[in-house]
Amino acid sequence: MARSLVLSGLATGLAAAPALAQQPETIKLDEISVSAPQAPRGVGAPADGSATSGGGGGPSGVQGYTARVSPTATKTNTPLIETPQSVSVVTREQLNDRNVQTLNEAINYTPGVASNVFGYDPRFDAFYIRGFSVTNIGIYRDGLRQPSSPFGIPRVEPYGLEAITILRGPAGGLYGLGSPGGIVDLTSKRPTAVPFGEVWLQGGNYDRAQGNFDLGGPVEGSDGQLFYRLTGLVRQSSTFLPGSIDDRAFIAPALTWRPSADTSFTLLTEYLNNTVPGNSSFYSNYADPRFQKTKLFSGDPAFQNFNTEQYRIGYAFEHKLTPDIVFRQNFRYYHVDADLRYTQIDALSADLVRASRSTGRITNVLDTISLDNQLEIRGATGPVQHDFIAGLDYTYSTYGQRMGFGAAPDLQIGGLVRPNYGAQFITAPTLGTASRLTQSQLGTYVQDQARFGRFILTLTGRHDSVATVNESAGDPTSRTASSDRAFSGRVGLNYLLTDELVPYVSYATTFAPQLGLDRLGQAFQPTKGNQLEGGVKFNVPGTSVFLNMAVFDIAQTNVLVPDPVNPILYTAAVGEVNSRGAELEATANLGPGINVTAAYSHVDIRTTKNPGSPETVGLALSGIPGNTFRLFATYAFPTASPLSGFSFGGGVRYAGTSPANDVIGSYRNSTVTLFDAVAAYDFARVDPRLKGMRLQVNVSNLLDRNYFNCQAGACYRGQPRQILGSLIYRW
Repeated sequence: MARSLVLSGLATGLAAAPALAQQPETIKLDEISVSAPQAPRGVGAPADGSATSGGGGGPSGVQGYTARVSPTATKTNTPLIETPQSVSVVTREQLNDRNVQTLNEAINYTPGVASNVFGYDPRFDAFYIRGFSVTNIGIYRDGLRQPSSPFGIPRVEPYGLEAITILRGPAGGLYGLGSPGGIVDLTSKRPTAVPFGEVWLQGGNYDRAQGNFDLGGPVEGSDGQLFYRLTGLVRQSSTFLPGSIDDRAFIAPALTWRPSADTSFTLLTEYLNNTVPGNSSFYSNYADPRFQKTKLFSGDPAFQNFNTEQYRIGYAFEHKLTPDIVFRQNFRYYHVDADLRYTQIDALSADLVRASRSTGRITNVLDTISLDNQLEIRGATGPVQHDFIAGLDYTYSTYGQRMGFGAAPDLQIGGLVRPNYGAQFITAPTLGTASRLTQSQLGTYVQDQARFGRFILTLTGRHDSVATVNESAGDPTSRTASSDRAFSGRVGLNYLLTDELVPYVSYATTFAPQLGLDRLGQAFQPTKGNQLEGGVKFNVPGTSVFLNMAVFDIAQTNVLVPDPVNPILYTAAVGEVNSRGAELEATANLGPGINVTAAYSHVDIRTTKNPGSPETVGLALSGIPGNTFRLFATYAFPTASPLSGFSFGGGVRYAGTSPANDVIGSYRNSTVTLFDAVAAYDFARVDPRLKGMRLQVNVSNLLDRNYFNCQAGACYRGQPRQILGSLIYRW
């Protein structure tokens, strides 16, 4: 089945991007949390402890793992317990404790997320939420959509984030085009009113060496009006893939100007240069079960680097016209320059001595401008309290792509024992004609959160106009254009049984344009999704324990599948997919350094309509585990203990079985259980002069489990054990 779930015009075909080297037939190939004391209130500090809303600042004032507020679900400072959808927040303390190195690692312990579908692939942060691909149209940065091109996918450095918010289910009512599975909003680190500093020196297996720094506070001589933040990272590392590297340089300056308690302007910038292997796959011959999962690396260090260079500049502006009327404007310009070079194995000789290979080179240049204007008004009509927001946003993206493919010398593999990687020179293929795609989106939205008695009714509506143009350089006849208009919305109802126990129900929709033409030469209709969700949220009284239970039913229509009339040459937007499931999440702060996060998810996603391949109707989609369980906890010994200064933690990640291919009688992926661990020591216990000095060791896949996950017949190897040792100093 053609598995194009919900891809925007800029992202058509991207769900298969992590499988690049496996598929030559398609393409050859309340929380700004820092370790600093609380600032006194005044002009230079926020007037209250609430979050900067509108997707502009993430949760504020959080210590530990439990967040109370996030603006992502409503673009207002609504408590999580009062939002009518499932929302998870990965706080800065979680990111620090697990010392995450990628976005996939950061969301590993979140319910509903399948982050290991493509195994170890440092090229992309590719994952699914509630069974739907989110990577290319569901990533937001500071409340603004982060579009991507097929290979110009903006990379995320987790050390530059304050928090990560995962909103599960359609979010079209506020954000426009997207995935039925949900969105992930990344909150950048921002200046603080308290001076602080932090330095990490890290080392690990595979010759990993890394240095991090994070500095911030008020600007001297600014009378409490200017604040800065400077965050950076440099890494040099190999990986377990033969001859491959994982190098990165990152720096993110930020500056806040707060001339009064009612006005703030924050400048957010970033530069990132990233080099990883261009192919992370291992050879599999899908027609021969003997070689379904081999340890024969498909790439070659002689020709395999994937370099991404990107930068962004933007701002978040907020002004209180009155205590109950607030205007916000968020803006960002993003540039990504990607150059992918790879070698892949196409076949083995009958005697298993040689492997025939091909090469590919793909370049993408992506430019994006995003703007979101919001006006929030709080008031009352009789006994009903309102929090009303109206907005207009605009996104313009353009990308150019060039591709070239060629042949590589045979690889001598010596009976699958000692391949001669890097022993031969590999010529780069010539790049072909450039293609160019532009897409513009204009959206208007309104939302009213009406509170009457113990009921909270959330009504959200949005209209989008999307225009897409695709053309090849020097060929005026290649130009194709399409335009789509769609209405998305959400209706949610919360009932406060008590101030701490809140059941809810909601219905939400979303859509996404799809590039290409059908058999009749007509543009594909947009794919659409809708969800019915119900659940219960519970803040355990007198504790920092938060529970969230939810059930959901998501339907996606107009999915691209083989055309019923000519399935060989054409696809048609006539398929349907359904995802049903349940989730349970618990986060708890049981004391300083004693934290727990636990999540269970059940996802059953199946094809419900496919006229071109009716035999697939009723089949579960491959690669998505039906059941997952995650648990991570830390414990710090109390001051009175002889072991004071020591802290320990660990996690378990269980993924159940799933089909390995989208065909009848497919073999199944095995269940996988992985363990993670952390141990740390604070040196202030031995000498108060060493306050702020900390030694921390993190181990992922502690037992070095060797495992694969297969999707659509392609198999991906999981990451082996990784050990990171860190010497941290905070002041």
